Amino acid sequence: MQKLTFLDLWENQFSGAFPMSILNLSSLEILELTGNQIRGEFQAQTVVNLPRLSLLNLIGNKFSGSIPVTLLNLTNIEVIELGDNSFTGRIPQDFGKLHTLNFLGLSKNHLTGDINFISSLVNCSNLDLRWNNFTGELPESIGNLSTSLQRLALGHNPISGTIPAGITNLINLILLDISDCNITGALPPDFGKLKNLELILLSSNWLTGRIPESLGIIPRLTALYLDDNVLEGTIPPSLGNCQSLLTLNLSYNKLNGTLNSELFKGAAKFVQLDLSHNHLEGSIPLGISEQISLGYFRLSDNKFSGVIPYGLGHCVALQQLYMDGNSFHGDIPSSFASLSSLEEIDLSDNNFSGSIPAFFSKFPSLQYLNLSYNNFEGRVPTNAVFANESAIFLTGNNKLCGGISELRLPKCAENQVIKKSKRRKKSLAIKVIISTICVLLGVLTMVVGLYLTCIRDKKKHVSPDSEMGKTFLKVSYDMLLKATDSFSSDKLLGAGTFGSVFEGIVDGKTVAIKVLNLQHRGASKSFIAECNALRNIRHRNLVGIITVCSSADFQRNDFKALVYEFMPNGSLDRWLNGTRNMNLLQRVDIAIDMAHALNYLHHECETPIVHCDLKPSNILLDQDMIAHVGDFGLAKILTQPQHPNRSSTIGVRGTVGYVAPEYGLGSEASTDGDLYSYGILLLELVTGKRPTDNMFKVGYNIHTYAKAALPDQVMQIVDPSLRDSQITEEVENRRAIQDSDCQKRECIFTLVSVGVACSTHSPEHRMKIPDAISRLVAAKDNLLNATRMRQ
Repeated sequence: MQKLTFLDLWENQFSGAFPMSILNLSSLEILELTGNQIRGEFQAQTVVNLPRLSLLNLIGNKFSGSIPVTLLNLTNIEVIELGDNSFTGRIPQDFGKLHTLNFLGLSKNHLTGDINFISSLVNCSNLDLRWNNFTGELPESIGNLSTSLQRLALGHNPISGTIPAGITNLINLILLDISDCNITGALPPDFGKLKNLELILLSSNWLTGRIPESLGIIPRLTALYLDDNVLEGTIPPSLGNCQSLLTLNLSYNKLNGTLNSELFKGAAKFVQLDLSHNHLEGSIPLGISEQISLGYFRLSDNKFSGVIPYGLGHCVALQQLYMDGNSFHGDIPSSFASLSSLEEIDLSDNNFSGSIPAFFSKFPSLQYLNLSYNNFEGRVPTNAVFANESAIFLTGNNKLCGGISELRLPKCAENQVIKKSKRRKKSLAIKVIISTICVLLGVLTMVVGLYLTCIRDKKKHVSPDSEMGKTFLKVSYDMLLKATDSFSSDKLLGAGTFGSVFEGIVDGKTVAIKVLNLQHRGASKSFIAECNALRNIRHRNLVGIITVCSSADFQRNDFKALVYEFMPNGSLDRWLNGTRNMNLLQRVDIAIDMAHALNYLHHECETPIVHCDLKPSNILLDQDMIAHVGDFGLAKILTQPQHPNRSSTIGVRGTVGYVAPEYGLGSEASTDGDLYSYGILLLELVTGKRPTDNMFKVGYNIHTYAKAALPDQVMQIVDPSLRDSQITEEVENRRAIQDSDCQKRECIFTLVSVGVACSTHSPEHRMKIPDAISRLVAAKDNLLNATRMRQ
C-alpha cells in the first residue's frame, strides 16, 4: 500500500509481531495503533522511512527494545506517543532537532538516562515522561522551554534537585506533575504567575519550607497535591480563594497552627480535602458548613480539639469522613443525621462521649464505622451496619452494651430504660441534689483510689517502667534535654504517630531517643507495649533498648522516653525511596536479617511476640548494613494460644499496605499476620514499589503484581537500579559473568517467590519463617559462589 496515508487501528484486539515494513510506507501521514496487543522489538538503528508522518501513536501495546535513532528522520512529525510499552535504554539525544515536534509522550516505559535532555525540547507544548527511570537533577533550563508548553509531566522518576525559579516563565502551563521523585528545597514563592495552571502534582518528594500564598491567586487551579513532603508553617487561607479548587491534599507534612475560617468561606468548593498526618490544632471553623460539595474529608492524626461543629452536618455530599487520632470531644451532633451518603466514618482515638446515634443504622451506604477508643456509652444497635462485625470497630469504649453477639459486649440491663424514664420525672431540685452528691462521692472515690493505687504500685513494682529499671539504668529528663540540645529540630531523626526520635549523646555514646507524645491518645499504651516486648529479648537483628526515662512533675506533666542503639544508616524506607541504591547482595542480607528477627520473636522467645507493624520505616540499618527490626509500639505478647480465625473488636493492627487482610476482618493478632507483612516487605525490597503505589487498585496489589510475573517475567518487575547493577566489577572471564548473571536472576526469583508465598491471602497457606530462611540463605550462598567465580 505505497500510497496509504492514514492507518488507524485504535482500540482493537490486534496482536502478534509488528510488521516492520509499515515503517517504509513513505506516503504515510498518520499511524495510530493505540490500545492493542502488538509486539515489536526495535533496535536503535531500525530504519524509519516515513518523511511525511505527522502522528505516530503506539501507546498501550507491548513494544520493546530501544527507541530507534532514525525517528530523527521524521522531519514533519508533530506527535510521538510511545507510552505504556516496554521500551528500554536511553532516548535519542537529538529529539530537539525535530522542530515540528509538539507532543512527546514516553510515559510508563523502562527508559533511562539523564533528565537533562528535556532542555533541548524547546518547541514542545506537551511533555509526558512519567513512570520511567530517568535520573539526574531537574535542570535550571526548564525556564527556557517554550512559553507555549502546557503539560510538563516528569513524575515517578528518580530525579532530584530543586524546582527552578524559572519555571514560572512557563505562563501557559496547565499541568505540572513532578510527583514521587526526590525533589528538595522550597516551592517558588511566585507560583501565582502561572495563571493557567489547573493541576499541580508534587506529592511524595522532600519539599520543605512554607506553602506559597501566591497559590491562592491561580484562578483555574482545580487540584493541588502537596502530600508526603516536609512542608511546614500554616495553611495559607488564600487557598480558599481559588474559585476552581476541588481537591486539596496536604497530608503527611509538618504543617501546624489552626485552620483559618477563610479557607472554607472563600470561593473554593472542595470535593476532596485531606489535611491528615500534620501538626494542626484548634477547632474546625464554623465555615465548614459552606462546603456543601465536600465528599472526602480527612483530618486524621493531628492535634485538633473542641466539638464537631453542627454545620458539618450541612455537608450532605460527604462519603468519607476521617477525624481519628485527635482530641475532639462531646457528642456526635444531631445534624449528622443528614449525612446519609456516608460510606466510611472514622472517629476513633478521640474523646467523644454520649450515645451512638441510632441514625447511623439508617445510612444505606455505610460500610465502615470506627468509634474505637472514645467514651461512648449505652446500647449498641444491631441492624444495618451494626449487624456486620467486620464493618464496625468499638473497642476502647468501656460503657457500651448490647450489639450483636460477635462483638462480645455486656448485655444491657433491662431496667436501665425504666430508670431513665423515672429520672426525667424528678424535680429539678432533686436532680441538683443527687448530682452534687454524686460529684462529691466521685471525687472522694477518685482520691481514695489514687492513694490506694500509689501504695499498691510501690509495693508490687509491676509497672513496665519499674521492671525495665531492674535491667537498665534510668536516665533523667535533664540528661536527655542536654543530650538533644533541648530536643532541637537539628537533632530530629524522624516523627511518628506517638512521638519523635532524636539523636543524642548519653555517657559518650550516640543513641536514638524516642520521646512519646502523651497528648496523643494511645501513646501511653504504645510505651507500655514496647517496654513489655523489649524487657527480656535480645537479638542481633532487633533494635536494642539501652534505657528508659519516665518521670512526672507539674511542668512536664508525664514524660516518657526510650533510649535505643543508634543506627547510622537510617531506615530501610530511606534507602528504598531515597537517592541511595542497594545492590542485590545487600537486599538479600536484609531479607535474611528480618527473617531471623521474626523467627526469634515467634519461636525462640519464652513467650511468642507478634510485632504487628512490619514496614520499611521500622527496619533500621547499622553501620555494617545489618538490619534491625524496631518500634514495638503495637507489639502483642501471645500469652494464650493463637486463634487466627477468632474475631476481635480490636482495631486493625499495622499500616495500610502491610497489614494482613484477616486483621481487617477482626481476626486476633497472630504470627501469620507478621508473615504477611514480611512477604510484602520482600516484594517491596525487590521491586522498589510501595504497596500503596497508585498503580495498585482494589483487587490488584503488589502480591498479585509479583505473582503474575512468576516464573519467567521477574526481571521485568525488579527495581530498575537492581536490574542494571552488577554484583562485582566486570572481569574478562565471559563464562563466569554469564554464570553470575544466571545466579543473580535465580536469587531475584527466590526473593519474589518467597515474598509471594509469605503474603498469600490465606493465613494457613503462608510460608513459615524457617522455610523462608532456608531458601534465602541457599540463594545467597549460590550468589556468593558465582561472584567468587567471576573474581
